Amino acid sequence: MLGSVNEFFRNLPAKVCNECGSDIEEEMADCYQNECDDCQEEYH
Repeated sequence: MLGSVNEFFRNLPAKVCNECGSDIEEEMADCYQNECDDCQEEYH
């Protein structure tokens, strides 16, 4: 079972920004935010 759990997480699609659609950096993908750094600076 453990192998299938690891495979599930490996196969998840990259997290993308809700504003511009670009990929969010991997270290930020575990955060709750849904905007990339550029959009956060631009809109906030």
